[in-house]
Amino acid sequence: MDRGLPSLIESSRAVSPPYEGDFRIDDSVLAKFPEGTTIISADSFGTSAWTVTARVHLKLPDDSEEKYFLKSAPGDHGRILMEGEFNAMSEIYKWAPDLAPKPHSWGKYALENPEAYFFLSQYIDMINGMPNPRQLCSKLARLHRKSQSPTGQFGFHITTCQGRIPQSLAWESNWTVFFTRLLQHVIDMDFEFNGYWEELDKVEKQFIAHVIPRLLDALVKDGRTIKPCLIHGDLWEGNSGTSFEDDKVYIFDAASFYAHHEMEVGDWRCYYNKISNRIYTRTYLRFHGPSEPKDEWEDRNRLYSIYFNTIYSVNHLSSGTAVRQLAYEDMYYLIDKYAPFPEGEGPPKLDKSEMASLSAERDHTAD
Repeated sequence: MDRGLPSLIESSRAVSPPYEGDFRIDDSVLAKFPEGTTIISADSFGTSAWTVTARVHLKLPDDSEEKYFLKSAPGDHGRILMEGEFNAMSEIYKWAPDLAPKPHSWGKYALENPEAYFFLSQYIDMINGMPNPRQLCSKLARLHRKSQSPTGQFGFHITTCQGRIPQSLAWESNWTVFFTRLLQHVIDMDFEFNGYWEELDKVEKQFIAHVIPRLLDALVKDGRTIKPCLIHGDLWEGNSGTSFEDDKVYIFDAASFYAHHEMEVGDWRCYYNKISNRIYTRTYLRFHGPSEPKDEWEDRNRLYSIYFNTIYSVNHLSSGTAVRQLAYEDMYYLIDKYAPFPEGEGPPKLDKSEMASLSAERDHTAD
């Protein structure tokens, strides 16, 4: 937990406010609305490991009423989180307004201790549970097809975060170069937070030097091209919801950037997400098929999932070891297939009984 988060949680508790609810609304939030806007209610709402969240009901000067979802986080890292999410959700809303709650604004709290930042968006009353596969995947495929990178390149104009981890998103025209940099960034953090592992380091170096270029360069071989598509970037079931009012599926908590569209569903391979149920990937592929060479789609999906497993191990240190082992296993699988170590030079593979239990857990979740 961010060291400033407990202080922000404490400072967000309202004491006898002149409105209903238990959440203190900072003056800077009301400043984002027309003068004369008043608070009807403000309640702590939802759960988050990295932020403080609330539901705000406002009365505007024209007597209309609106509800908003408010999220805040402390410190300079909070600024990166809130500014990144506002920009990511704004970009999704621009291309797919039927897929995302409408973003409103972001800013800095007037509160000075702790320094904190906030993000406001439209509040939609949503039902928890798994999203309808057909609706989610059709909308997502349309976003991927319709969106256009403002630079024609891969990346994003601002840093976005997956969980608490900032991503490396500087614009780059070459997808292989971009993805390699993206992955190397979280590999470096994995060693920093979870400790150095010599065998993993050797596997990652072989994987980066030989497997990534082999699989991703093939996407642009023989005159083929890849269109940079806007992806959500962290799309598991917890970052989606279904409107209580009209059963429409929405996505939120985006970590967006412009990428190869197949990367979006790399996260759906990860066993700890319920969206790893194969019906989601199969449905998505019906609306947006794989790139050529199609017979390497499964291996690219495994490759992209390694990024999500690695950043997960940084975000969730308590389970980081197990997820690192799965990344190790997946990288070794692709190395054996595309760029084997010279005889006797590769690090040992993981204990089969240990990996069998991890694989069984993954397969049980995916079915």
